Amino acid sequence: MGELPVAGEGIPKARVLYGKELRSRREMAGLTQEQLSQRAFLSRTHLAHMEAGRRLPSPEDAERLDQVLETGGFFVRFLPVLDDEHKIAEYFEAVVEFEKQATVLRHYDPKLIPGLLQTEAYAREVLSSGFPLKSEEERDRLLVTRLKRARILDNFESPVMWVLLDEAALRRPVGSPALMAEQLLRVVEFGERRRVRVHVLPFSAGYHALLEGLVSLMWFEDLPPVAYTEGLKSGRLWENSSAVRDFQAAYDHALGDALSHRESLALIRSVAEEYEHEAQ
Repeated sequence: MGELPVAGEGIPKARVLYGKELRSRREMAGLTQEQLSQRAFLSRTHLAHMEAGRRLPSPEDAERLDQVLETGGFFVRFLPVLDDEHKIAEYFEAVVEFEKQATVLRHYDPKLIPGLLQTEAYAREVLSSGFPLKSEEERDRLLVTRLKRARILDNFESPVMWVLLDEAALRRPVGSPALMAEQLLRVVEFGERRRVRVHVLPFSAGYHALLEGLVSLMWFEDLPPVAYTEGLKSGRLWENSSAVRDFQAAYDHALGDALSHRESLALIRSVAEEYEHEAQ
C-alpha cells in the first residue's frame, strides 16, 4: 500500500489521523490487514480505506476494532470527531470522499444529469423537488455541497471521468426549457474540451445491463476499486472485489450499446436546441 493521504488533499485531517492511529494499533498488535479484517468481521478493502482516511467507520465497526485490538474504547470515543459532515445523506458520505481521491470515475444515471456535471440552476431545481420537501435553508446547504463536489473536475487530468447517460435524462424536463438547454450545453462543453468522455444510451437500445439504477465505479492509485449503487432513499457502497467486477462488466456491456462520444455530443446538442426553440 502507498503512503497515507495527507490532510489538504481532500480528506479531513481528523480522518487521516484516525486512520493512522488504526494502522499503528493494528501493527502494534502484530496483525496484518487481512487478519484484523477477519477478526473484526470487515472486508480487507473496507479496512484499507478506513486506514487511509477515506472511509468513515460505523459505530459497529469501531466497537469491533476496539474489542479485537483491546484499545479500551478508543475508536468508539473518537468516532464523533470524524462526524463533521451532515450536509448529505449518511450513505453518500463515503462516496464524496472517494470521489476526491479517485483517479478514474465511471458513472451511469438512468434519470438525471450526474451531480458533478449539474449547473447550479439544474441542481437547485432537483434539490427543490422530491419528498419530503426541503426548507430553502436545507436546499441551499445541499446545493453548496453539490457544487463543491464538482471542483474535482477543475483539474483537467484527474480524475479521468466517463459518463454514460440514458436518453431519458436528456428528454426529461427538469425546470424550464431554458434551464434544460443550459444544462445540456454544459455537458456538451465538458465533452468537447475532452474533460469528460460522454456516451448516451438511446431509447433504441431497448433494455440494457444498467437500466435498473444508478451506478458509479471508482478506481484509485493505491487501493482497490469500489462501486456505488443508489435507489430511492438508499445507497450502497460495494467493496467486495467480485461484486465490483460484476458492476464493471455490466457497465462495459451497457457501454457497448451506447452511441459513440461524437454521436452522443451531437444528440445532446440537438436536444438542447429543441429546448432552446421551445423556450423562445
